[in-house]
Amino acid sequence: MTTLQQTPPRGRARIPRRVRQTTGATAAARRGDARLAWIFVAPSILGFLVFAAYPTLRGMYLSFTDYRVLSPAEWVGFDNYVKLAHDAQFWGSVVTTLYFVVLTVVLTMAVSLATAVVLHRLTASTVLRSVVILPFLISNVVAAVVWSWMLDAQFGIVNLFLERIGIDAVAFLSDRHWVIPALSLITVWKTAGYTTILIFAGLQTIPVQVYEAGKLDGAGELAMFRRITLPLLRPIMAMVLVLTVIGAFQVFDIVAVSTKGGPANASLVLQMLIYDKAFGQFDFGYASAMSMALFAMLLVISFLQMRLLRADESDQG
Repeated sequence: MTTLQQTPPRGRARIPRRVRQTTGATAAARRGDARLAWIFVAPSILGFLVFAAYPTLRGMYLSFTDYRVLSPAEWVGFDNYVKLAHDAQFWGSVVTTLYFVVLTVVLTMAVSLATAVVLHRLTASTVLRSVVILPFLISNVVAAVVWSWMLDAQFGIVNLFLERIGIDAVAFLSDRHWVIPALSLITVWKTAGYTTILIFAGLQTIPVQVYEAGKLDGAGELAMFRRITLPLLRPIMAMVLVLTVIGAFQVFDIVAVSTKGGPANASLVLQMLIYDKAFGQFDFGYASAMSMALFAMLLVISFLQMRLLRADESDQG
């Protein structure tokens, strides 16, 4: 008795039914996962389009117009940017902002790194970590009000302490030479807790075996910090640096509450100047041009920082 063997049709391989069912179920599951992923991502994309992309594009358009709210926007081309290039007040605020940014970033990085290292040594102290992050949870307005009282030239607790140790009182917020360091101090106190926790998390990822190997090689504490801790912390330090620089450039509420840009425009940072042009003088077109200039500065600085980070990673590789 002969048996007939079924041969697949020519030109197309026949796929068994079980394989087809399994493949179809897998494809359907993937389509379902993709739809679920889009559902979860959609609010973030919508929020980005409404609160970031549209305002940026709208501001870019307004920067080429003369727009004063009560009348329709009139296209003026690059006039706002030409005016910006010759505006002494704008360039003065740029210098003030850069001074504030450099001072704040250097102090924040130093304080955060030192505090994180101390916390890392006291790993059992969860309470200390909570205390460190506490200022970050306070609003900027409250922090500015409290520090304005503490730095008051006549009744502030800081000046009372200075007088106790024989130092004359300092008008921190009304002296043009002290106002930027004082505002930087408030900002560092407010933000250093958050960056400390980030660096502390980076320290937790460094294997203990690396330090043990360093001790076996006879390295001291300072040598291990310089040759082990700092190189391994470089990626997280770079991220903290980018966040700190961007945050310092965007400072507004602390300055607005503490000094309103005074005395004599000594603390008139870019955000304060943009706010004054837009909501004080209702010159939204010119204020938009300033915003675009600030956006360009942040873009260039962030790009340079990322390039430096990649160069460091390539050197390490």
